[in-house]
Amino acid sequence: MTTHGGFEPVFCTIVPPHVLDRLAQHEDPALAGPARETLERDAYERTHRRLTTVIGAPLLEAPVVSDKPQRTIYDAKHKQDLPGKKVRSEGSDPGKDATVNRAYAGLGATFELYLNAFNRHSIDGEGLPLNASVHYDVNYDNAFWNGEQMVFGDGDGELFLDFTIPVDVIGHELTHGVTQYTANLTYFGQSGALNESISDVFGSLIKQYTLGQTAADADWLIGAGLLAPRVSGVALRSMKAPGTAYDDDALGKDPQPATMDDFVRTGSDNGGVHINSGIPNHAFYLVADALGGHAWEKAGQIWYDVLTGGEIKKDALFTDFATLTVAAAKARFGDGGEELQAVEKAWEQVGVPTTRDSST
Repeated sequence: MTTHGGFEPVFCTIVPPHVLDRLAQHEDPALAGPARETLERDAYERTHRRLTTVIGAPLLEAPVVSDKPQRTIYDAKHKQDLPGKKVRSEGSDPGKDATVNRAYAGLGATFELYLNAFNRHSIDGEGLPLNASVHYDVNYDNAFWNGEQMVFGDGDGELFLDFTIPVDVIGHELTHGVTQYTANLTYFGQSGALNESISDVFGSLIKQYTLGQTAADADWLIGAGLLAPRVSGVALRSMKAPGTAYDDDALGKDPQPATMDDFVRTGSDNGGVHINSGIPNHAFYLVADALGGHAWEKAGQIWYDVLTGGEIKKDALFTDFATLTVAAAKARFGDGGEELQAVEKAWEQVGVPTTRDSST
């Protein structure tokens, strides 16, 4: 991967640091141990990502733009060396390892949504090969996009299961790559929360597209199926009802706000990027719910137009993004239509003004 146009790829994980921080302090070593090891590994990978950005990754041969993905799955064999042993390549038949098969399918589902809904060829728009490593480390409680490839842990079996299970997790992480190649939103504060929210939005759309669901059919959960049976919760996040995804003795309570009234000011998690993302997440859900049908066709198209339109600044605030979605709805669907009304009403409901000089 090269850092085209000054892009600054960030290290992004699906399980928020605040969840792992809490688990790392648990009195039960079976819960605290994997969380601490995951935090340590994440810190290393974050530093590695930063160094690779500064030094520059090796130049890769230009990919061939095609309507077919180019997927390669590697088995890390519970070690930390990436990518590991190649176990499946594009076009090969499924093997006996369900994790490998799910990763392969998830990369394909992501490619398919972006191609068929938005005419985008892979995450960079130019046919970038999609690589993933599974069975990373031991009891590793996370999945991440490191700027070059996907990496999946198997979970600890106590709180988290195999991270290839939810296809929206795969779509979420790969969408960080899309953002990396387009808006390149700074991973801090409100712009970081927008970065996270965009990944949730398109991760959910990838799941809905794969299942053939309408907005009314969808559960609007991120990471459903990831939590182990002992956990009191249904997913990592809920776009329909932020703050309700889990309420568990070990994990704590889902801290996401649904509106600006409950915006969380914190110095942790890069200024609460995984927390305050609940606000733009909820706005998208409200737009999709109001418009009905397949959410990628209208609501998703508006969000994609903003992400790729070149007008959003790297340090955009919620109100900047909201204002651009209003403009995008007008440009694509016309002034005065249901699409524009849905967008304006959604941002109003979550307390985000759609012009910079508006008052909250």
